[in-house]
Amino acid sequence: MSDSQAVSSAVAKLYDTYPFPPEPILDEPPPGYNWRWNWLAAYSFCTGRKPAKQDIRILDAGCGSGVGTEYLVHLNPQAQVVGIDLSAGTLAVAKERCQRSGANRVEFHHLSLYDVEQLPGEFDLINCVGVLHHLPDPIRGIQALAKKLAPGGLMHIFVYGELGRWEIQLMQKAIALLQNDKRGDYRDGVQVGRQIFASLPENNRLVKREKERWAMENQRDECFADMYVHPQEIDYNIDTLFELIDASGLDFIGFSNPGFWNLDRLLGKAPELIQRAGELSDASGRPCQRQRYRLIELLDPEVTHYEFFLGRPPITKTDWSDDKALLQAIPELNPCTDGFPSQVLFNYEYQVVNLSTAEFEFLQKCNGSSTMTDILSTVQISLDEVRNLIKQQLIILIPA
Repeated sequence: MSDSQAVSSAVAKLYDTYPFPPEPILDEPPPGYNWRWNWLAAYSFCTGRKPAKQDIRILDAGCGSGVGTEYLVHLNPQAQVVGIDLSAGTLAVAKERCQRSGANRVEFHHLSLYDVEQLPGEFDLINCVGVLHHLPDPIRGIQALAKKLAPGGLMHIFVYGELGRWEIQLMQKAIALLQNDKRGDYRDGVQVGRQIFASLPENNRLVKREKERWAMENQRDECFADMYVHPQEIDYNIDTLFELIDASGLDFIGFSNPGFWNLDRLLGKAPELIQRAGELSDASGRPCQRQRYRLIELLDPEVTHYEFFLGRPPITKTDWSDDKALLQAIPELNPCTDGFPSQVLFNYEYQVVNLSTAEFEFLQKCNGSSTMTDILSTVQISLDEVRNLIKQQLIILIPA
């Protein structure tokens, strides 16, 4: 057995022992939404407009116990969904979960990411959350997925960040040392880890970090095992992350939490430093956004993960700065908005939004059939205010 096969076997054994994620199985669709799993919301976020089609193919690559898969089916009623995973035990949970909630437009395959070429056809959306960093060769994994992404398609990826997981790394190594020749016995690893936390002083840095960030979810052994006794993990920083992205051959569209990557929130009181950051360049002297990303994570090392979108050209971004184009567009409500119709609602990120009376009246007219010009003839709202609603992802636009 090769080293890669041995790692894959160990990972499969972990998730056969502790199927993950451990969310309860319901006899109804799951509550709420994750906009990154909604094709309309995600495509609009990435491109600024509504996609031309909704009868798409979606791949959940490393679907685990089917928590994300279930959402992908229910949030995309015209899509066909495929889920793959290395763990047969976890796949069994995924199948039961989707069957129980009526997520019937899905098929599952017991398959490694490396072997995804065995699936027929291409996919318009590939979801790969919490998987690549557990592969012995993530570059090979992302390249295999990239080959299955259709032209104009999107890939949503989540991988770990090293700066915000430093204490986790230390605990992983401590548990492994104490397990010694019992490494690979994941139940023993969980027991050892819990004994360590119970024994360390309350002011210990590892204990404080666990209590601040992870203790609630880690009450469940499945979560504790996934975090602290995983047999394979690669954590990234901005530099190594973009090595992975570049190897995919796909375009980097952007992080799905752009607010974090805004340098003004950290250095807004020092415009001269903002200016210096704007002058950062790569080895060839070209302006380099990646170095600004690196600066941000160094100044705010709470990065526990990176979540972002890649795309295969052709993908055109629309910024709606042209008044004529905006006036001809047809707006509709973002499907990942909760609480409407009300002037106080939750946006796509479950942040509270307080609408003005004009904004509220405008959104009530966004029915997916009236043009912006038609709506503005009946509502007193400026184009700048409309652009602010677009920026907040409250509406999706259909180009003329």
